[in-house]
Amino acid sequence: MKTLQLIIILFIIPYFALAQTPENMKLWPDKAPYSNGNTSPEKVTSSGSITNICEAQLIIYHPEQGKANGSVVIICPGGGYSGEAIVKEGHNVAKWFNSFGVTGIILKYRLPVAAGITEKDKAPLSDAQRAIRYVRSKAAEWGLKSNQIGIMGFSAGGNLAVNAGTHYDDGNAQSSDPVEQLSCRPDFMLLIYPVVTMEANLTNKGTCQNLLGNNPDPEKVRFYSGEQNVTATTPPTFLVHASDDGTVKVENSINMYLAIQKRGIPVEMHIFEKGGHGFGLDKCTGTALSWPERCKSWMEQRKLL
Repeated sequence: MKTLQLIIILFIIPYFALAQTPENMKLWPDKAPYSNGNTSPEKVTSSGSITNICEAQLIIYHPEQGKANGSVVIICPGGGYSGEAIVKEGHNVAKWFNSFGVTGIILKYRLPVAAGITEKDKAPLSDAQRAIRYVRSKAAEWGLKSNQIGIMGFSAGGNLAVNAGTHYDDGNAQSSDPVEQLSCRPDFMLLIYPVVTMEANLTNKGTCQNLLGNNPDPEKVRFYSGEQNVTATTPPTFLVHASDDGTVKVENSINMYLAIQKRGIPVEMHIFEKGGHGFGLDKCTGTALSWPERCKSWMEQRKLL
């Protein structure tokens, strides 16, 4: 097993060295919706997680010149909606995507508990929807394929990703903003140990409290529970989870898989015996270390590479 871990780590590390210098930009040019405009400084925890994110940003990693294949993944780091693991589930993942020609874009979404947020549950989802529209508006300029825009989420970021993949529209043709005229539907979802549901018996309690409060409205619980909102147009999906995840129950992924599979939508799920929670690309043990290559293979199968 140590040999397997060494091979995979050596396989991943060179990717990081090949990545380009990222481009940073504000997601909303003016005041964002569901915010009063008040801000205070972000904070970085001892683990490297960023808290108090009250202004959404995109951090864009373009592949090396001549290597891009036109696909792009918008990455939502996890952190229980109280912080974002921006390195482990953001920068490292974007660089990994770059290694095989995929543009990786980290979404630093506004946190429900951050300063200035007026409607806590709506701010993160509006950021994800805006990010998809914006990337679609830049497809020609950035050499992307507008029908190969995926969204990826880890843990609570998986909840945000699954909400973006189940709540979307075709855009507002009457909007004066050309970005808002475009669809916010992602073309595929990559959900890694995701908090899919807000139902009390299966959700992560802290994640639910940060998004919906201590006594959540049952209608909001249903709205933010991805397995209850799958339709015939939900995008193809790839899921990863560990059976021994003590933070987010594996049933989150299983129930999402079953809901998607029932609709006849392409879906693939990998459940590993061991791995725990929050393992990112290379912080897990056992066979779970193989999930990045399985994800890449799924994207190849979907003709995204």
